[in-house]
Amino acid sequence: MISYEPLYKTLKAKNMTTYKLINQHGLSRSLLDRLKHNKPITTVTLDDLCKILDCGVEDILVYVKEE
Repeated sequence: MISYEPLYKTLKAKNMTTYKLINQHGLSRSLLDRLKHNKPITTVTLDDLCKILDCGVEDILVYVKEE
């Protein structure tokens, strides 16, 4: 399973809020809902998040092996 838990730590470290992602960077509320519920996103979206936050993929998601 892919978890976006690291994203929220990165947002805090970069002093970025979900409000700013929506209003300053044009991300949709539905995308943020997908992230919150660990649903799939596109690699284009992943690339956009990396650019916005100036970070690597590992700062946005982590693979969690399911038992």
